[in-house]
Amino acid sequence: MAIPKPVPLYPTYADLKDVNFDEYPQLQQFLNSSDKWWLKHWNWGQEFLSYIGRNKSEHTYIRFRNETERFLLWVFLIKQMPMDQLRKADILEYADFCWKPPVSWICLANYEKFVFHNGAYSQNKQWAPFRLKLPKNTKHEEAPDRKKYKPSQQTLTATFTAIIAFYKYLMNEEYLYGNPAQIAKGDCRHFIKDAQIKEVRRLNDEQWQYMFELVLKLANRDRLYERSLFVIAALKTLFLRISELSERPSWTPTMSHFWEDSDGNWWLKVFGKGRKIRDITVPPNFIDYLKRYREYRGLTPLPAPGENQPIVEKIRGQGGMTSRQLTRIVQDIFDKAYEQMLEVEGEDKARKLKEASTHWLRHTGASMEIERGRALKDLSEDLGHSSMATTDTIYVQTENRIRAKSGKGRKVN
Repeated sequence: MAIPKPVPLYPTYADLKDVNFDEYPQLQQFLNSSDKWWLKHWNWGQEFLSYIGRNKSEHTYIRFRNETERFLLWVFLIKQMPMDQLRKADILEYADFCWKPPVSWICLANYEKFVFHNGAYSQNKQWAPFRLKLPKNTKHEEAPDRKKYKPSQQTLTATFTAIIAFYKYLMNEEYLYGNPAQIAKGDCRHFIKDAQIKEVRRLNDEQWQYMFELVLKLANRDRLYERSLFVIAALKTLFLRISELSERPSWTPTMSHFWEDSDGNWWLKVFGKGRKIRDITVPPNFIDYLKRYREYRGLTPLPAPGENQPIVEKIRGQGGMTSRQLTRIVQDIFDKAYEQMLEVEGEDKARKLKEASTHWLRHTGASMEIERGRALKDLSEDLGHSSMATTDTIYVQTENRIRAKSGKGRKVN
């Protein structure tokens, strides 16, 4: 029996509230193609995701939308059973499905769910509910094997988190009266009790120096790289997520978010994960790069209250840069640093520069602070972690480096 082809169920948060099915004829046809409870479940999902979009970050909305969509598609097309009839065994069956989804449900990139054509939104044929994440060094001519898809423990945890939250919302609204996902999580056979060393994805000191010295040299030679120098210095030194430096619908980082207290200490106000605003300490060493970047932009050496210029301005047009634009700037330097280190030091030492993403700079800066001996509590505040236990993973990783070094003295004879 052929496995039914999935269709996207939910648009972006901006379009979710006022979905007009006349503009989504394929979606309307899909929801009307079976029992009436399909549309009722879709409406439940719309209510839940509207709640998530109002109260959480854009990133959280996207994550919960993807998980809710996958689950409902499985409920509709595979299980063919309403949510109020599902039990623990059924949720565990869904976990098995997520562990090894059909090849036709797997795509190779983050495609838009809908495309606008002739006045209506239709399904993007390249889209699928699951994505096979390809290594950064994959060659374009290679044909990826979708059968190699396997969710990580983190992905599996995110799946259960979203489904449990969906059930909780429906229970609070008195649509349902049980949460089988909460019960099933403890019995999921795909969860592994992990006592392994958790590797924090970061650059080592030598790789960081290669990258930093390269972008500094480029900026000294060509002023167009001043933006690259500033962005990379900020991500690493201030432990910023790329989204925290980018312009978003609800927040634009401006120069006035750098501020000086009465003791002469500098801070940066950041709108971070969980829609929380926090202040990050700005060390004096970074101020030199802030001044350098502002001078390049024709601004006064230091920010003043009320300045509304974006921290990182667009190359063309007005406003701040998006996460994608900032990512491309950083990736360009990663690529150049990899090529240089590969030529001088060889593949073994340069490899991580090829694997690295923008988030590695945040981890690199935090790890170096731990090695410098900074208090875990202070670092946790700057990182914006809700729990010191999260920051502690960086500390444990640093301890493991010491452990590995001490273990090198062992001999066979």
